[in-house]
Amino acid sequence: MTKKLLKDVKLCTGERMINNGYVLISDFKITSVGDMDQFTPLKDVEQIDLPKNAVIVPGFIDIHIHGAGGADTMDATTTALETMVNVLPQEGTTSLLATTITQEAQQIERALKNVANFVKNNNAPGKAEILGIHLEGPFISEKRAGAQPKEYILPASIELFKRWQTIANHLIKLVTIAPEKPEALKLIRYLSETNVIASIGHSDAMYDEMVKAVNAGAKQVTHLFNGMRELHHREPGVAGSALLFHELMAEMIVDGIHIHPEMVKLAINAKGTKGTILITDSMRAKCLKNGCYDLGGQKVNVSDGKAVLADGTLAGSILKMKDAIRNIISFTGISLLDAVQLASVNPAKQLGVFHRKGTISTGKDADLVVLDQNLEVIMTICRGKISYKREE
Repeated sequence: MTKKLLKDVKLCTGERMINNGYVLISDFKITSVGDMDQFTPLKDVEQIDLPKNAVIVPGFIDIHIHGAGGADTMDATTTALETMVNVLPQEGTTSLLATTITQEAQQIERALKNVANFVKNNNAPGKAEILGIHLEGPFISEKRAGAQPKEYILPASIELFKRWQTIANHLIKLVTIAPEKPEALKLIRYLSETNVIASIGHSDAMYDEMVKAVNAGAKQVTHLFNGMRELHHREPGVAGSALLFHELMAEMIVDGIHIHPEMVKLAINAKGTKGTILITDSMRAKCLKNGCYDLGGQKVNVSDGKAVLADGTLAGSILKMKDAIRNIISFTGISLLDAVQLASVNPAKQLGVFHRKGTISTGKDADLVVLDQNLEVIMTICRGKISYKREE
């Protein structure tokens, strides 16, 4: 067994802060974690030296990401997913849901089959782990489509979803859906019964329709404030309902572009740190230069940290998870421990993988991120193997 030791370092476990602690890894798992006062010296262990001002946090879990490094889930190739899982540890992401986009059915099916094959054959330690699929669309509202191609929007269908879930080898964990559309409530009910998260998004639903969706089993809201009926004092809409219902976990793209910093603060005040999840919703241009890129067959112009369609519609982001962490702390004043709740703990619990992800705890996967005092990534460990190390 290969043992690795990280010691004399600050730990943010996801549950508490340890000012001077250690983490012991054997193969893929965390075998011991605690304060240096309780540490017993070991033989036959590889010690990983870290800077004095470093802090170790649990790996980030991005449940809504289309692409990075020039690759996209919809490319439907092994190479594309390989690119993504090798690039993402640079920003501290150790797990993800590969996210699709509204497209023609055959193209979605190719992407689903590709992810299923990748998870079966290529999901190795030392790179970010694909935990499943986020099906964003095509069961959405034309009025709130945003950067989702309207021509490929389809009515909600349990039969079609069953077909896709079979093709995906039951890896679809999350579906973005507009509950006001015909047959949508039936599909939400079916998703809930089969332990798939129904997330309300790209939706023009009014409050009464949101009540029905929650009663049917909806558990989440996709990129809060974006692609949805906004909050109004005479009609709460999707956004207002998201803040009101404890049953709904709210995704947020905290890049300072998709949501005004004060609205991020409002969401945290309303939902608390247990009711929100940080996501990137990033597209293939993340980690690349300014220029013109593709998203779902549409041209996206990327410049100055912003990705937009020709008409100015926001088209995903180029946000990195490490920057989302820094931004949420800056915008709201929450602690690093709270920020880790949003980026690691909450998504792990929401996806039902908290028994092996989300905190630095004995018996869990050794998914660790070492940050410096500026919250920049020094090193990322994915299931016990170093997947990224910053050049000094």
